[in-house]
Amino acid sequence: MKTIQWVLLSTIILFTIATQAARAEEPLDKSDVPSVDEIVNKANLMAYYQGQDGKSSVSMKITDKSGNVRTRQFNILRKNDQLGGDQKYYVYFLQPPDVRRMVFMVHKHTALDKDDDRWLYLPSLDLVNRIAASDKRTSFVGSDFLYEDVSGRGLEEDTHELAEVTDEFFVVKNLPKDPASVEFKFFTVRIDRKTYLPVRMEFFDKADTLYRTIESLKVEPIKAKEGDKEAEYITTTESVVKDLKSGSMTEMTFSNVQYNIGISDDIFTERYLRRPPREAMR
Repeated sequence: MKTIQWVLLSTIILFTIATQAARAEEPLDKSDVPSVDEIVNKANLMAYYQGQDGKSSVSMKITDKSGNVRTRQFNILRKNDQLGGDQKYYVYFLQPPDVRRMVFMVHKHTALDKDDDRWLYLPSLDLVNRIAASDKRTSFVGSDFLYEDVSGRGLEEDTHELAEVTDEFFVVKNLPKDPASVEFKFFTVRIDRKTYLPVRMEFFDKADTLYRTIESLKVEPIKAKEGDKEAEYITTTESVVKDLKSGSMTEMTFSNVQYNIGISDDIFTERYLRRPPREAMR
């Protein structure tokens, strides 16, 4: 009798496994899949343009391959000039002492024929440096993030292909229109199908080898006013970038995230590089 029970149980388990496997192999209904242009545009808005403006405090932890740790703390302000278009960023460093009062400012331009304007103020030298367009894919203050990662890469700089669609994600492959201007051959972005928030990026070198990843570790809804209404912005509050060649990694944690707080355009001018506004310092 026990033998019969075990045979029946085994049959049920095998049937369940086979049914699940068959369902997994069923082709996904792609009738509701938007065009790749619609996907990347929505993902870009979710990643960089939520709210008319925004502010957050950031803790950065940089760990090299030997386990040595360095930290950075800064506040970041952002304002849209146009939804999906030009933007301004202002980053004010609080800690450690060797970078305290340093400022990084960006005027982001989405037109292909116009490079972003980037400034870096070094208080120890009382010096304002312009960051050349050719330097935008260099390290951001010694971390594994790049200057370009802070404000995002223009959509028009790449061609986009919908490489894969799963129940949870769109996977988009992006190829640079000017390969000589970047160190990667292509990169992929995994985009949440429900929220359109990008959750993972993978960069491949000229030999098609994965060498760099950026991943969202924590996503939270942030409540804010949108005119007279209450809005909720789905926001990445923890992320990590890994350099698979050097073995280093940088983690970023975002706190005190705020949207639609009425940031003035005046803040994003050169005079405030040496004289940071109160909004940036606290």
